[in-house]
Amino acid sequence: MSQDTHAEHGDPIAEIKKVTIILSALTIIELILGYWMIGMENAGLRLAVKGSIVILMMAKAFYIVAYFMHLKHEAKNLIMTIVVPLALFIWFITAFLSDGNSFKNLRNTFDPHYKAQSTIKVESKEHGTHHATEEAPAEKK
Repeated sequence: MSQDTHAEHGDPIAEIKKVTIILSALTIIELILGYWMIGMENAGLRLAVKGSIVILMMAKAFYIVAYFMHLKHEAKNLIMTIVVPLALFIWFITAFLSDGNSFKNLRNTFDPHYKAQSTIKVESKEHGTHHATEEAPAEKK
């Protein structure tokens, strides 16, 4: 029975080599894109490169979870038990960040007290003197 399970999965050494090469290649591509992005002036192209790096990072995360946490050979129900809560967790983080950003923008727009506080000029006082009550000296004629 143990030979049947090994026959289904193939040679474990070859599988380890394959995963190592894939993870190394993805890491090298991410580093090349990251160094290429340093001097980039175009904001749209920089955003596209960042998106590509995130996609490559997700692919690496898939391989790490699938092979090193042994989920690739597990039953589909166990995989769904892990993947569905992970997807919900990512959705919650995105929703909370979006909601917080919306609250910040609405607070700046609709709260007049908050806006007035951000434009108030405060006079600086020197330690031990009362310049705010003194008048400026008259000009010489």
